[in-house]
Amino acid sequence: MPQKVVLLADPGIDTSFAIALALHDPKLEVLGLLATAGNVSAEQATQNCLLLNDQLDPPRWPRIGAALPITYPADGTSVHGPDGLGGIRCPQVNLHSQISSDRLLIELVRQHPKEIALICLGPLSTLAIALERSSELASLLDRIIVVGGTWREHGNSGPVSEFHFWLDPEAARAVLKANVPITVVPLDVTRRFILAPTDLLTHPEPESQVCSFLRKIVAYGIRATANQYGIEGFHLKDVLGIAAIARPHAFAIKSVYADVEVHGDLTRGMLVVDGRPIPAGRANIDLAIDVDETVVREYFARTLGWK
Repeated sequence: MPQKVVLLADPGIDTSFAIALALHDPKLEVLGLLATAGNVSAEQATQNCLLLNDQLDPPRWPRIGAALPITYPADGTSVHGPDGLGGIRCPQVNLHSQISSDRLLIELVRQHPKEIALICLGPLSTLAIALERSSELASLLDRIIVVGGTWREHGNSGPVSEFHFWLDPEAARAVLKANVPITVVPLDVTRRFILAPTDLLTHPEPESQVCSFLRKIVAYGIRATANQYGIEGFHLKDVLGIAAIARPHAFAIKSVYADVEVHGDLTRGMLVVDGRPIPAGRANIDLAIDVDETVVREYFARTLGWK
């Protein structure tokens, strides 16, 4: 049977690749696509989830959750474009009957207790709110995959802080303490998967609507990262969150005790991993510390037909 998953996403460019991957993997059943602010505003995130569902046209359409009206101190539009999707022009899609992402998550998990893996591809505010709203949610989730934090790599929202954790460190701390099996996939691993400009020269099959759409949006990101950071290529960080479920054997995992710094001027959102010997049963997360990039690339290319 396919693994049931729910995606919590703030669709920018790499998130769109991750969503496309999950929606077209026959071994994953995406029950819900929960919008959250992050790379873009809450309203734009909801619209992007609807648009992606429409443009990617998956075999099974997930239910869409509307982003909660949360405002963060920063966004990712300088890299992902003003709309988060590289500034492409697509018809607006309307959601006639909206249910908020936190409520939809609770509803889906109650319908499928201990069967759902929640993959978090954005800040964790919505999940923290859902955990506070429903005391049973933690016990009903099968597991959580969190794309966020950084272990030994430098940060991308401060010297030691990753963007998702930096936006809402209190939520990240609450989720790590939620007593749910959690795998954290940090920048140390997600920076390993980069789409180079030369990758766009290898044409996907012309009949692939999915590849055509993804090629359009990633071009903006490649230009933006080259101009702003001097990086030749675009990091598809969120793809690693899907791979962590679909190809777990590709990852080296270390069970650790970790917390999140919430107050420091220079360390806001820092993932603090306790390097001391840990008493039995005290580890609270599985930390991805390495990945076989070849396995992930093969999975990515085969699932999306990215030739």
